[in-house]
This record gives sequence, structure tokens and C-alpha cells, in this order.
Amino acid sequence: MRFKRKKVTKYRGSKTHGGGAMKKRRGAGHRGGRGRAGSGKKGDAKKPSYWKEKKIIGFTSKSRKNVKAVNLDVISNYLNIWLEKGFATKKPTGYEIDLKKAGYDKVIGRGTIKQKLIIIANFASKKAVERVKEAGGEIKILQVKKVKIKKTAKPKKAAEPENDSDEAESTPKNTPKKEEKKKEVPPKPTPKAEPQAKA
Repeated sequence: MRFKRKKVTKYRGSKTHGGGAMKKRRGAGHRGGRGRAGSGKKGDAKKPSYWKEKKIIGFTSKSRKNVKAVNLDVISNYLNIWLEKGFATKKPTGYEIDLKKAGYDKVIGRGTIKQKLIIIANFASKKAVERVKEAGGEIKILQVKKVKIKKTAKPKKAAEPENDSDEAESTPKNTPKKEEKKKEVPPKPTPKAEPQAKA
């Protein structure tokens, strides 16, 4: 059986093993970088088309909560299974369902309901509340969303009514200012005439 000769043995004694200049095979080779290297703003070769593809819009809020919702038709379909698992209980007023035990936070209003349901949930849509009430049931909402109230500008005070003409005449509008006392300046002394010399 003939074995293939390794390429390394062929290049023994050669410094670059057939790669040309040494700098061409280092790191990412002669191609200038891996992938889309050099697409930064500080590089010489700027690539606006690459920045266009990024599409980084806005930011991700750390305070955001993932709310898991369930429709009314899903609740009616899974009612028997939830009774077996203990997520729902049958009462004389209707079926009481604790959605938190089932792993849901919010009720939304797709579908119709025939049974009387008393649903306990953190949140619920208006449509869901209306449809459950129409069937004779009730939704007990545990958490209420805080609504920020915008501060309205205070109304400007109405201008005061002007005084009667008689009062206006009696009271002068412009009161004279108190006259300031002027400091008395002493008169300057007159120069005395010099006596004329006798001839």
C-alpha cells in the first residue's frame, strides 16, 4: 500500500512553506481582517452600507415585565383539565380559576364563554371583563396599573374690576415723590485785590 507523502516534508528547509512573504500568513492573512473587520467609525475604510444593516433602534428596558396572557376560549377548553390539576374549583356561584397557578398573568378577550367563571388574575383586558360579565361571571384583578396624570396648567386669575369713576377722581393716580433735601454748598471766597505800588 502506497502512502501519500505529507506536504510538510516537501517544504522542509523553507522558511515560509510556500506562503510568500511572512506577513501574508500571519493572523487573518493577507485579507485585512476576519469577517467585516474595519467597519468601525475610527477605521480608514468606513462602510456606511454595513451601518445601515445593523438597525439598532431604541434600548431594552430593564424594568420591563414579561406578561403571559391567555384567551377566554383557551380557558373554556382547558377547564376540565384545570379542575383535575387543582387550578380551578367548582363552587355554587360558578367555576373559580386561579390563573397564577396555571402560569398566566393576564386574561384577554378572544372567544366566547358559556360557563359562569370567577377568574382571579393580575391583569385583564376590557373586552375580557365585558364578556365574562355577560356570561354571569366576574374577573378579580389583583394588580392595578398606575396611570400617570399630567399636570395641567393653572388657570390665570381674572383681572380685578376697575374702581368707580368717583373713587378714581378722589384718589390721585400718580403720587408726588418726596423731595430730597439738597445739601447747601457754601459760597466760594472772593479773591482780595492787591494794593498798587506807589511810584
